[in-house]
Amino acid sequence: MKKIILNNGIEAIIKKNKNTPRTAVVIYVKLNRDEEKYGLYHLVTQLLLQGTKNRTSEDLAAELDENAIDFCFEKKSDYLRFKLQFLNEDLNKAFELFQDVIENSTFSDYKKEIQKIKGELIADLDSAKILAQDEYYRTIFKNHPYSIGRQEIINEIESITKKDIINTYKEIKDVLKKNIAIIGDLDENKVKPVLEKYLKNLSCKENKEERQKVKKITKDRISTVIKEDANQAQIFLGWQVPTIKTKEYPIIILLNTILGASGLSSRLFLELREKKGLAYTVRSVYEPYLLCGNFFVYIATEPKNIKISIDGFKEEIEKIMTEPISEEELHNAKNNAIGKRQFYQETNMLEAALKGNYEYLGLGYDYEEKLNKLISKVTKEEIQDTAKKYFSKPNTLCVLAPKKYLKDAGLVK
Repeated sequence: MKKIILNNGIEAIIKKNKNTPRTAVVIYVKLNRDEEKYGLYHLVTQLLLQGTKNRTSEDLAAELDENAIDFCFEKKSDYLRFKLQFLNEDLNKAFELFQDVIENSTFSDYKKEIQKIKGELIADLDSAKILAQDEYYRTIFKNHPYSIGRQEIINEIESITKKDIINTYKEIKDVLKKNIAIIGDLDENKVKPVLEKYLKNLSCKENKEERQKVKKITKDRISTVIKEDANQAQIFLGWQVPTIKTKEYPIIILLNTILGASGLSSRLFLELREKKGLAYTVRSVYEPYLLCGNFFVYIATEPKNIKISIDGFKEEIEKIMTEPISEEELHNAKNNAIGKRQFYQETNMLEAALKGNYEYLGLGYDYEEKLNKLISKVTKEEIQDTAKKYFSKPNTLCVLAPKKYLKDAGLVK
């Protein structure tokens, strides 16, 4: 692995993986402020592939296809991410196309793209799970940009103007901090000249953080979604927890593994699905955003099982807070967590995304090795203490179901 700094200040890490035919490039763009209008960053990233001054959208799509080059531009909660994948011999061609896209996009069909995005979001909300999960985020991150779901974007996206798009595009290109990860069977010394040539007009600045902080939950929050045609109840129960740059990060990874992220061997699966027969789907999820961590347990079950499922969640949470786990369970959880993380670097693209993300966070591209060591050192006492510390705090409950079943569970009048 080699780290270089380009003339424009952008940091790039380059790794040669021999005998891999395709190179992966991931560019992270750090967001330092909240969106002025919901959906603006997402719209701009999608418009980047809709034509340039030199190529129509059809020409661009055809050229990418002919050369087996893949571009994917996406907006996440804390950053924008540009992903490029191409045959090793097409390094120059891929970056020439990327330069055209990032410097010469016209944004001429923005109204058409707005309607396309709006249609996709409306279609997403046909899913009961997505509808419930959006409401969960809306509740746990109340009045914070992390709470923004599909409906909020649908309501606001048509107010976005061409001027909004151009200003945001210039901010992305000329202001925001960027870092790059490149992994493939390439000569590392030949990569830098290509980056200097095609990325020379991008700027990279360490900007003051202006994003709104996440307010801590001071009492339990409950929200419901009435969906009369729902065949399954969607239940989310969650907590605000520490994020990646804290000493508890590896401990919460193991908590997640023990509770619901280890598949058939997880406690939630064994207790709620296998023994009690409650679940179609049951799991736990840990999302370490930059400003706050989010830990939730989720189940899709028959609507008549809402109360017993919530009680089952609380019973398992109470157990992990009050009953020490065995050395065997801790050992198995560590093996599961560390073993699963090996898949995060199984392809050049996965590895570039992972190492690039660590660079974006300021943890260093070698953080994965450090993290595995930290996970291996976690004690069962730390598991219990961390569970007590955060699961005893106010939680957020969101349930989607027909009104009758929400009423039976005492969640609505």
